[in-house]
Amino acid sequence: TAAISDSNPEWQEANRLHIPLLSRADLLGSLMTDYQKSIAVSGTHGKTTTTSMFAQILLCANTDPTILIGGIYPPINGNLYIGKSDLFLAEACEYSNSFLSLAPYLAIILNIEKDHVDFFENLSEIRSAFTQFSSKIQAEGTLLIHQEISDYQEITKDLLCKIKTFGLDKSADYSASDIRYDQEGKTTFTFFAQGKNLGDIHLEVPGEHNVKNALAATAAAYCLGIPFFFIQKGLSEFHGTKRRFEKKGNFQGALIIDDYAHHPDEIEATLSAAKRCPHKKLWCIFQPHTYSRTKAFLHEFSQTLALADEIILADIYASRETDDLGVSTKDIQEELKKQGRSAYYFSNFPEIIHFLHNHLEDQDLVITMGAGDIFKVGEMLLKN
Repeated sequence: TAAISDSNPEWQEANRLHIPLLSRADLLGSLMTDYQKSIAVSGTHGKTTTTSMFAQILLCANTDPTILIGGIYPPINGNLYIGKSDLFLAEACEYSNSFLSLAPYLAIILNIEKDHVDFFENLSEIRSAFTQFSSKIQAEGTLLIHQEISDYQEITKDLLCKIKTFGLDKSADYSASDIRYDQEGKTTFTFFAQGKNLGDIHLEVPGEHNVKNALAATAAAYCLGIPFFFIQKGLSEFHGTKRRFEKKGNFQGALIIDDYAHHPDEIEATLSAAKRCPHKKLWCIFQPHTYSRTKAFLHEFSQTLALADEIILADIYASRETDDLGVSTKDIQEELKKQGRSAYYFSNFPEIIHFLHNHLEDQDLVITMGAGDIFKVGEMLLKN
């Protein structure tokens, strides 16, 4: 995987023994060449959910696709499904330029934001990577790009493939209009293709960000000629993937949800969606992911976490990093103080659980949030 470097002892031993090494990205790119219709879902955020939504549509339409998702999707009992048709749907990650190993027939770009600061130096470098990825789309294929991406024409200007836009504005080739929210925060929107009203789509997952994800999946399925009825049915049957606004259970009348959000934009999207759900107090238990990301987005983390009524902070999940860069969770706590917001900090999970035992009330909504192991807090809480 892209997370393994040449300093890894197994990597070094394989080289010493002259065992051939192949990256996951190269393997995926090689496999996808065997399929007539390969589909790659890219973007800084929303890849796993959008790929899963698209997968549900394809399964519902009985197209028997091969699917590779970057998260666990319950209907396929994992992240991989091997079909027998010429469709291959895969999540395409930009980290370490992994997606440059792919040459898809159809590609989606959901968004392009600053992230993976341990690899990319700046946003310009990330945009360059997405430009290179776009150039690898087959000439007879299609790029679906989000209209809200700043200067997206800069990315698409020299492409040989067809270029289609999607977005909330009706000037996009495919758009979502008249977004409605029910009492549980779930959404319904009207889908327009080239200005034509094709009908309503109902989602069982909350938030405007999921409207955008569903719009991308709908537009892509429409481009492939999937009948709109199956698109509607598939999305109405989509109940989310693991660790994406996943309902875990109830504790003392409080609903426990787990979410993978670990970038400020993702945190804002998730907490905004949660605020539309019924609740007394909204609790966010946040575990920062990697030192480099924490240092790069210190102020942004404090701004987006402030959307919650109560904030609990856990120690940084280092993941692949060994240098703490002189940053800690307490720096986020200090940033929140500057905004006049307080946050509780605990150095271990048992302390967090003990605190919640004494403070959670009926009708509260609790979200454990982060890309590390913070989900264990909710699971441990529900076992008590």
